[in-house]
Parts: sequence; C-alpha cells; structure tokens
Amino acid sequence: MKFLDQAKIYLRSGDGGDGVVAFRREKYIEFGGPDGGDGGKGGDIVFVAEPNLNTLIDFRYTQHFRAPKGGNGAGSDKTGAGAGPVVITVPIGTQIFDDDQETLLADLDAPGKRVVLLKGGDGGFGNAHFKTSTNRAPRKATKGWPGEERWVWLRLKLIADAGLVGLPNAGKSTFLSVVSAARPKIADYPFTTLHPQLGVIRLSMAEEFVLADIPGLIEGAHEGAGLGDRFLGHVERCAVLLHLIDGAAGDVVKAWRTVRAEMEAYGGGLGGKPEIIGLNKADAMTPREASARMAALRKASGGRPVFLLSGATGQGVPEVLRALQNAIHDTRREQAA
Repeated sequence: MKFLDQAKIYLRSGDGGDGVVAFRREKYIEFGGPDGGDGGKGGDIVFVAEPNLNTLIDFRYTQHFRAPKGGNGAGSDKTGAGAGPVVITVPIGTQIFDDDQETLLADLDAPGKRVVLLKGGDGGFGNAHFKTSTNRAPRKATKGWPGEERWVWLRLKLIADAGLVGLPNAGKSTFLSVVSAARPKIADYPFTTLHPQLGVIRLSMAEEFVLADIPGLIEGAHEGAGLGDRFLGHVERCAVLLHLIDGAAGDVVKAWRTVRAEMEAYGGGLGGKPEIIGLNKADAMTPREASARMAALRKASGGRPVFLLSGATGQGVPEVLRALQNAIHDTRREQAA
C-alpha cells in the first residue's frame, strides 16, 4: 500500500428540496385549501476517523464529494425526504484545513470521532406554510436553501507515543525493526526510509507504546533540502523524541545540532518536547570513543539523557525503551493534569 499523508479534495453538501404549491379538493371539505408540503433537507458532508486506515491514498483517485439534494415537497402536506449524508472515512490523526492550508477546520484525533464539516441546505416551504386567517389560498412556495461547498486539505499526522528523529543512516530503521514487528527498508545508503513507519513496542503485558520512524533530516531540510521537513508533522503528537546519532560517523555534536536546528526551524512545538539522545552503533566504537562522545553530547545538549546503544547487536536497547516508556508516562500524566 502506498503512503500518502496529504490530499486536496472538493466538498459540496446537498441543496434543500423545494416547497410546492398545491390545493386540496376533497368531497367533504367545503372550501379545500392549500396543502403544499415543505422540501426535505439536503445531505451533510461527514468525516469519521477510522482505526483501520493509515494512509490518504484513496483521495488520490477520488477527489470530489457531493451530497444528494433533499426531496421536493408534495401535495397532501407531504414533506420531501431528507437526503442521507456522505460519510468520508479517514485515518486517525487526520486534520482538515481550509484551502489556505492554515485554518484548521477539524482534527480527527480519536477512533470513531465524527465531524459534520458541511451541513446540507434546509428545505423550502410549501404554500401550506404561508396560510393565515387573511391569506387562505397562498400561491407562494420557496426554493430549498443551497448547500455549502469548499476545497479542503487533508493532512495526516500519525498517532504515536514516541518519535524517532536523526540524520539519514543514523540507524533508525534498524532500531525500529529490532524493537518491534515493523519491517522498514534497511540499506547502506541515505534516505532508505521514504515515508513514516509505525511500530508497536511491548515491554510487558501491561506496557506498550507506538514508535514512529520518519525519513532522515539533513541541513536545510526546512528549505526543502533532501526530503524536506514535511514528515516532521508525524511526530508533533508524540510525547517524547528519541534522537538517534551515528556514533561511528565522527562529529556527533554537529549531527545533534543539525537535526535540532531543523526541528526548531519547523516549529510545531518540536523544540520543546522531551528528548532522549541515543548514541547508536556502539559496536563500531572503542570504549574510549564512546565515553568521550557521550560526554560531549551531554554537555552540548544541556544535560539531556544520553544512552549508548547498538541497534545491530541489541546493546543498551532495553534501557532506552524503558526510558522512553517512563517519559511517555510522565508526559501523558502532565497533559491530563
């Protein structure tokens, strides 16, 4: 299945049905009278968060959604049938923006969450509605109210508890494949990961969390370099970030500062999120190199927790997962308070 995390679509809710002009002619009603019914309501445009979806790929092929018109009224005071809604299912974490891509209209961040984005038009009035003591035979009826229409942007932000960030080839995909059942592509060249991946980490019967791996960042990503920073939106909702650094690449402090600068340039609150630093590829460093680079990272990061690990051998991985679980628990508890 292809991954697509944003799409532009056109929406139009249904027009209301028209009211009608009609008069009754019945044997035992001496003077008859108006009995034109009202029109029915037009269909709404409704969005629902569906747990079994994880991409917006369907909207690449279907981009126009129109709800049906309400039924017209009829004689004998019959109201037209109301039109059913058009229900659009999207993955959990989908945000709906106006055409300007800045105005947030809805955020479907929980399973089953339902939002009526565009309401159908109300039905028009039949002539029975205008009957009064002084106007006993009105010949007036109104058209149904038009529905609403607009172009909107759908933007998917994956729901994950922790996010993996780092430069290309920092070992993020290897780490995710070791700690979860996810099977991301792994290769010895930059930008192996082309779209976000999710993995579920289970520490015990009662403890588990979701980890999101996004494509690597390089200097200038906020200006479009490499794959850009558009995938950073998928870690905006995370409680904690795991910043993996290739310990065998040399200048680990520069690598850390490069990614931090891109996150802060992106915004979205990423700069203020709790961060755990993982000095990866311990198996490719001597103990002296590992010790010196961990100390340099602690100093440069202002005392953030730094862990030595190796995704390839599993060294230090349980300690990192425990630190992530504790950070997630603490952050969620603060958010709930």
